[in-house]
Amino acid sequence: MKKILFFPIVLSVFSVSAQIKFAQLDIELPTPNEYRTAAGAPGHAYYQQKADYKMNLTLDDDKQIIRGEEVITYANNSPDVLEYLWLQLDQNIFKPDSDSKLTAVEKMKDFQSIKDVERKLMVFEGGFNIESVSTVNGEKMRYAINKTMMRIDPVKPLGPKQSISFKIKWWYNINDRMKVGGRSGYEYFEKDNNYLYTIAQFFPRMCVYNDVEGWQNKQFLGKGEFTLPFGDYEVSITVPSDHIVAGTGELQNGAAVMTAEQRQRMEKARTSDKPVLIITQQEAENAEKNKATSTKTWTFKAKNVRDFAFATSRKFMWDAQNTTVKGKNILCMSFYPKEGNPLWERYSTKLVAHTIQTYSKYTIDYPYPVAISVHSNQIGMEYPMICFNGGRPNEDGTYSEQTKYGMWGVIIHEVGHNFFPMIINSDERQWSWMDEGLNTFVQYLTEQEWERGFPSGRGPANMITDYMRGDKRFISPIMTNSESIWQFGNNAYGKPAAALNILRETVMGRELFDFAFKTYCERWKFKHPTPADLFRTMEDASGVDLDWFWRGWFYSIDYVDVSLDYVKHFELNTNNPEIEKAANKQVADSKPQFISDIRNKESIKQTMNERDTLIDDFYAKRNIYEVDRLDKKEYEEFQSKLTPEQKKLLESQKQFYELAFTNKGGLVTPLVIQAKFEDSTDQVIRIPAEIWKMDEATVTKVLVFDKPVVSFQLDPFLETADCDTDNNVYPHISSPTRFQLFQQKQNNENPMQRQKRMESGN
Repeated sequence: MKKILFFPIVLSVFSVSAQIKFAQLDIELPTPNEYRTAAGAPGHAYYQQKADYKMNLTLDDDKQIIRGEEVITYANNSPDVLEYLWLQLDQNIFKPDSDSKLTAVEKMKDFQSIKDVERKLMVFEGGFNIESVSTVNGEKMRYAINKTMMRIDPVKPLGPKQSISFKIKWWYNINDRMKVGGRSGYEYFEKDNNYLYTIAQFFPRMCVYNDVEGWQNKQFLGKGEFTLPFGDYEVSITVPSDHIVAGTGELQNGAAVMTAEQRQRMEKARTSDKPVLIITQQEAENAEKNKATSTKTWTFKAKNVRDFAFATSRKFMWDAQNTTVKGKNILCMSFYPKEGNPLWERYSTKLVAHTIQTYSKYTIDYPYPVAISVHSNQIGMEYPMICFNGGRPNEDGTYSEQTKYGMWGVIIHEVGHNFFPMIINSDERQWSWMDEGLNTFVQYLTEQEWERGFPSGRGPANMITDYMRGDKRFISPIMTNSESIWQFGNNAYGKPAAALNILRETVMGRELFDFAFKTYCERWKFKHPTPADLFRTMEDASGVDLDWFWRGWFYSIDYVDVSLDYVKHFELNTNNPEIEKAANKQVADSKPQFISDIRNKESIKQTMNERDTLIDDFYAKRNIYEVDRLDKKEYEEFQSKLTPEQKKLLESQKQFYELAFTNKGGLVTPLVIQAKFEDSTDQVIRIPAEIWKMDEATVTKVLVFDKPVVSFQLDPFLETADCDTDNNVYPHISSPTRFQLFQQKQNNENPMQRQKRMESGN
């Protein structure tokens, strides 16, 4: 009775255990509704707000101050009545008493250099100074500032399908990025006493109001970036007349701010598939030497963008070229000081064009008319149609390989952000991974199409294993709010990118994945997607149940570590005595001898049955490895009962192998097994993750081959992020670790510098 009950109990335990890993995400995901469907698409009642801006800005190049006035027209497309409006004041993160500073966790070991201490003691009077908030008629409006957020109270609530326009006037001190830090600010060049400004988050911006969060007015603490509505921008920027300005959108008054020669060069660039210099290095160097006292105003317009940023300096070189996506011309441009050369003139704009082309292939067709890369030191930030990128050579013009690849990677990454989140407009304040992780994944694809074997820093599955098997106290699930993430780069960039690579290469296959991913991008371009929209669309468009994958990779800190515990080899018994007895003898002869048997051959001179011949009977005298008439008779009877197909099967010499696996890391995964044969050929077997559906801890599998196997290897192509490859091989192979006996003297020269020194004879 106990044995009968035993099996159902065990099976139910397995079922409940595996149900944790393979349970549907019904509880974790929000309930579908008229705004967002269960298929992951915008619903029939989906809405989003619109915010249009008309701005006039002035840069004070002597005092490093931005002054601005804006008229915001806000359209309420929701079905709700809005009693107040929320705006973001991101510059307030630089106020001396900001929550960002107060909540920073610090230890004395963080202050090991003079610069560390100087930054700690520095008092920078940053943050917005709001001079007025009024109606377009000049009537004062009531407002309240709460740290990095500002609430405006309209005279009367804003009803559905209504809009409101109001004016804000402000100014702020621009931060020195090299001293204060920040995503925007200025870089000071002491040698020529000039500034290069990369300006963003410079104006009070509307918060998002939607069906998910209501008002997304979570305070800006530094990590969780920006959540913004779409709108149209017209921005006029007054700067010293010798400055060159790059901005979001299209320049409206080129005839007023560019020379005739610059305009001619630009016209040539619009039809060129290679970069054309609009401003040469010599021209930029000449501009550095004198500071104009007059001003010019550059005006830009941009439609259906979520933000605006610009860069300005008298130091800029400027080049441009055209690229085409589905017949649409896109002007790709780069702005950079001479300090960026030779890297920037050689590579930047080509990288911009390549990125636009490659991302358009995997996501959506790039919809904007321009794409810009601006160089400043030690930066990587993205905005619609424009991004700010580091990657600076040494003063002598040489650079390390690391600098080159770093510059390539950051340009691809930041230009790629035009797609995530500038167009596929996720909530960065809540979920950093939705733009950084998806962007890093497509960045990897783009890098590999730029140079074969590009040493991508993130993307491949095996590159995330050190992080995933690390100390669990310092690892967060991907589905963690941006401000609460441990190891931000690995969590928000590396792990999601590796997960998507695993989906594409191993779980779904490229064709299914690419279709589903592009479907997500098309559905949610110029809209506000959530994680649930991504998860549901990927399943809906592919027909693949991925709840186990999202649960394991995005909601847990489990990791992949599957061990190949044992392999048992079986062959079909043919019952042919000629074959089986010879095989049995070979097995018996190959067995090691017991020590007593070896020694007894010498110590026991004669056994009893050797002295008395009457002791041995039929069984003792019979050679069990010789085929006799009885064996032949039994075989004939056996054969007479077989069908022709069964006889053929017994003669096929099929090789059976029972493999046992243990899931040590907890994250269920497909099994990719490579069998290598005696004839030096191999075969790869791919088993879906559902093999763990009844028991997430241990599984066995029988594999059948036509020839003998000499070894098995799990994850032979490093595609599942298995964190311990030492237990993936059978029979076990120990890989030695090479060690260096003597520490070599550090050489600070890069290879280009050494080559120059050798050529000069030094």
